[in-house]
Amino acid sequence: MKIAVFGGTGALGSALSIKWAAKGYPVIIGSRSREKAESIVCSIKEEYDLQSIEGSGLEDAAQQCDLAVLTVPYVSHETTLKIIREYIQGKVLIDSTVPLQKDSSRVLLPKKGSAAMEAQDILGPDVKVISALQNIGSHLISSNKPVDAEVLVSGNDEEAVNTVTQLIEDLDLRSWHAGPLENSAAAEALTSVLIAINKKYKLKSSSIKITSN
Repeated sequence: MKIAVFGGTGALGSALSIKWAAKGYPVIIGSRSREKAESIVCSIKEEYDLQSIEGSGLEDAAQQCDLAVLTVPYVSHETTLKIIREYIQGKVLIDSTVPLQKDSSRVLLPKKGSAAMEAQDILGPDVKVISALQNIGSHLISSNKPVDAEVLVSGNDEEAVNTVTQLIEDLDLRSWHAGPLENSAAAEALTSVLIAINKKYKLKSSSIKITSN
């Protein structure tokens, strides 16, 4: 399964790309600047000796991939989705976007309810949008040590959710199916809550874990 990571030149996108490529997945880092994507990939290949990763423009990456991952800032969310929309019909899109405002410790959700719901509206019913990875820091994904944190996954298509669950497992993380795509609002809002906790208690990166008593 070939994975395209849009926003792969950023911290989260790069961490995901490196980890999945190290697990044997062919990965394309997609960027509006093909040159920037290719430059990042050259650095990654040199540092990590990974050959199953390449850089490309957004449209080419969307055409070539079997599954897409969106890791762009919210300000680029709509624009990126509209660029790749026609090329990812019939595919799965993992949306990790959080609609943060200037004060990132205050929850701000869009009118559609969540960024993932906006993505579904923009892309249409033939794209299986799955919400995941909002509450996990890029440094935790990059870590080779056990990570005491878990991931919430929201989506309406069971097969697509199972695919994403496997991909998250390949990041050495545990995930939970947190219900339909509408529930993505909780994970997106939780990011601001975790940021507020980090600021208040001087933590590097708080995260979540589900327990049962």
